[in-house]
Amino acid sequence: MTANPTDKHRPASQFLDIPAVAARLDISSKTVRRMIERGDLPVYRIGKLLRISEADLANYLANMRGGS
Repeated sequence: MTANPTDKHRPASQFLDIPAVAARLDISSKTVRRMIERGDLPVYRIGKLLRISEADLANYLANMRGGS
């Protein structure tokens, strides 16, 4: 199977672990876990690991921008 030539210009989805999300937002890992538990931030479960997509994080931040 050959790759579509335009695919090389599209970044691959990146996944972050909880400490990486916490570092990006300058909050604690515990706070990120609470966001996940409330359903504010969707996660992917890979075995016992939790991963957050950069796209989901960006959507979360865009929704928070409203100031509500």
